[in-house]
Amino acid sequence: MNSTVAKSLFASHSYEEYRKLVSDLLTEGKVTGDEQSEDLGNYATLNEKRMSRLEKTIVIADEVKSGIEDLKHDYIWLVISEGWCGDAAQLLPIMHKMAEIDSKKIDLRIVLRDENPELMNYFLTNNGKAIPKLIVINKETSLVENHWGPRPAGAVKLISDYKKEFGVVDETAKSDLQLWYLHDKGLSTQAEIMEIMNYVDQK
Repeated sequence: MNSTVAKSLFASHSYEEYRKLVSDLLTEGKVTGDEQSEDLGNYATLNEKRMSRLEKTIVIADEVKSGIEDLKHDYIWLVISEGWCGDAAQLLPIMHKMAEIDSKKIDLRIVLRDENPELMNYFLTNNGKAIPKLIVINKETSLVENHWGPRPAGAVKLISDYKKEFGVVDETAKSDLQLWYLHDKGLSTQAEIMEIMNYVDQK
């Protein structure tokens, strides 16, 4: 796995580079990833607006700020994403804001799922290529310490419950999910990621 991670890191993007890549492709009528369709283009366009809004409105909790500042080690957060992914659009701005607190302690890098199939296959969720996936790497040892994603627990439960009741994840489910994210204000994501970081940092 280490060689796969190293190869993916070499091909990774900063948050700003990722945002520009997605935006530039949209101006050409394209999206990231192997599949191209009008629906994916519409999702990616909506995600652009969503991310721009979240970058302005997301507030990082004080205990999360102090938690990042108190980390003893330095880490790389390698995130597997795609521009059309609604969950990634909700979660990447939060990770970006968290990493900005101390960019020495947290170096955020982003890779595209379809360009990194080997990496994705190490971090499947229920045998599926669900994204985003946050991979926590110790900068000093280059070892993968933990991973998180593709959604916070409350969002996972919402979709699971909906699927049990209706048998599908349709546009109503996706709309309910976006409302969940809106009301949560990124707090669950911050708390869950910090729980992992505190565990990893105390090893």
